[in-house]
Amino acid sequence: MAPLTAMIKSLMAALLVLMALVLPGQAATFTMKRGLNLDQWVTWPGEDQWGDARTILPYPEWRKFLGDDDLRALKEAGFDFLRMPVDPSPFLSDQTTALRHDLYASVLDSVRMINRAGLKVIVDMHLIPAGGSRKIGMAQVMDDPRTFDRYVDMVRKMARTLAGEDPGQVAFELMNEPIVDCDSDGASLWPDRQRELFAAARSSAGKLTLVLTGACYSAASSLEKIDPKAIPDDNVIWTFHSYDPFLLTHQGATWAGDFIPYVTGLPYPLDAVPNAQLDVALDTIRARIKAEAPWTRQSGLLAYLDEQVASMDSPDKLLGLMDAPFKRVEAWAKANGIKPENITLGEFGMIRQEYGNAYVMPAPYRAAYVKDMIARAEAHGFSWSVWSYGGAFGIVDAFNGDKVEPDVMDVIRSLH
Repeated sequence: MAPLTAMIKSLMAALLVLMALVLPGQAATFTMKRGLNLDQWVTWPGEDQWGDARTILPYPEWRKFLGDDDLRALKEAGFDFLRMPVDPSPFLSDQTTALRHDLYASVLDSVRMINRAGLKVIVDMHLIPAGGSRKIGMAQVMDDPRTFDRYVDMVRKMARTLAGEDPGQVAFELMNEPIVDCDSDGASLWPDRQRELFAAARSSAGKLTLVLTGACYSAASSLEKIDPKAIPDDNVIWTFHSYDPFLLTHQGATWAGDFIPYVTGLPYPLDAVPNAQLDVALDTIRARIKAEAPWTRQSGLLAYLDEQVASMDSPDKLLGLMDAPFKRVEAWAKANGIKPENITLGEFGMIRQEYGNAYVMPAPYRAAYVKDMIARAEAHGFSWSVWSYGGAFGIVDAFNGDKVEPDVMDVIRSLH
């Protein structure tokens, strides 16, 4: 029965694509320029609490902390759209069966709330890793065919929920940073999966602009591997993410691999401080690696630090490193006849403070980085959305209700 089931699924996906083909072609109806990513979770409730309406609603969780005035302030600061991350896991969890209708309705209410503030919105299905009591995350959706089928059905229902909204005000992003196809020598799974998600969304929402991406964290190098002609629609916006140089933008992030947690205290750019001060910062990182890293990894981590620093230790090197993703996406877009306005830099930013880490990135470094990335995006004609409103990368809120330094928001306001 398994081969027959697989064949039926393939035929159904092909039929949905054919249905999309008969829709009249059009340019993307959703346009945007300057955006901000909203927060996803603040309290991180366990999955065992998701069946409690008082815990899970309103949804997404930022609704419990932000009001109409907060959203209008973002409009006044110069943003014209918000990217609204929505964790799909509650829609896939057995804990929320009785509240499923309310969850979809609450997402729709959140969309309308943003629109009422004068801002457009991208509804971003933003999977995160499973962990703790959370049973469903990116790995489960990508590795288990049955869970992926449930995700496709959720995308179809979310598209149906949004289908009646003004397509000039609302767009739908089908999956954030798919973690698949990261092995360059492995099988390419994402193109077929994205086509299936696209067909499901388009069958429910014929007019909404759909936001599509490449595999492996939505990197520019992954978008290059996508054939946009395989998507039978031009009411599409393509997104990529860039946090280059990662060494500087993710300092201290404990979840970003076994190297970055040892790195704090580096300026942006590296020549923003005298050489002697930079040497002290690098020696501090080396000492931390020698004191805390497993001895079998120390030599490799130290060599990697030197390699990374050497790749950006002059203005020209840093410029080349930061320009590379934009040039790759621009070349891909030109080769495939995609207009710059149909490309968006969906995420970029610089960490302020890792959760539980005392080190706070100096605000002028963060502001300088955001300003430089915005300049690159706009020089290429791409829209952009900075990560994020609050949390570790927050440009408005920090932790525990505190506000961050105004430097990054001052950069945004200076554009308005």
